[in-house]
Amino acid sequence: MFFQQIFNEFLSSELADLEIRYIGVWPKSVRYILIVFLLLFILVLGYFLQVKDIDQRYLKAKIVELELLKEYLSKTIDAANLDIYEQQVLELDGTFGTLLKRLPKNAEVPGLLEDIIAVAFASGLSINAISLLPEKALDVYIELPISIDVIGGYHGFGDFVSGIAALSRIVTLHDYSIKQAEDDRLNLVITARTYRYQIEGLE
Repeated sequence: MFFQQIFNEFLSSELADLEIRYIGVWPKSVRYILIVFLLLFILVLGYFLQVKDIDQRYLKAKIVELELLKEYLSKTIDAANLDIYEQQVLELDGTFGTLLKRLPKNAEVPGLLEDIIAVAFASGLSINAISLLPEKALDVYIELPISIDVIGGYHGFGDFVSGIAALSRIVTLHDYSIKQAEDDRLNLVITARTYRYQIEGLE
């Protein structure tokens, strides 16, 4: 009722006759409406000048908070599994050391050739030729190709490949070809590759 009365008085007022310098004697209804508009104006202006900026900073802070929480959870999981990771590193170090021991040094290559020849004879193969090919230096190791030319049968070739794989040193077989020999046997030409390390301080 009070607001309706003020609104009716405001409508009946001669707004065109009101002067700002006589604001003190304006009708109460007009002054109340003016105060309401000023309050609304101040609230809207305050929102755009302060509150909106605070909202944006709050949203940015929430995003940063979520990112930090995600990072914290990740690090918590890593910390909980630290013992497992350390154990895995120790196991990898042991495996790496074992593999390094299987890589021959220069002085051990003649012994490796002797082992390959022994495997060939044990497999019932005749040796046409075994020769070292030029070395190929890679990142942390040097590749030593060996050309092998033997004569025998399929079963002998299978035993030969198995015997090479069972050697204490790392030897891989590549680029093989099999063709008919002159005496009903087969001729196997294959490249064996062994490796020696070239890591500084290990040789």
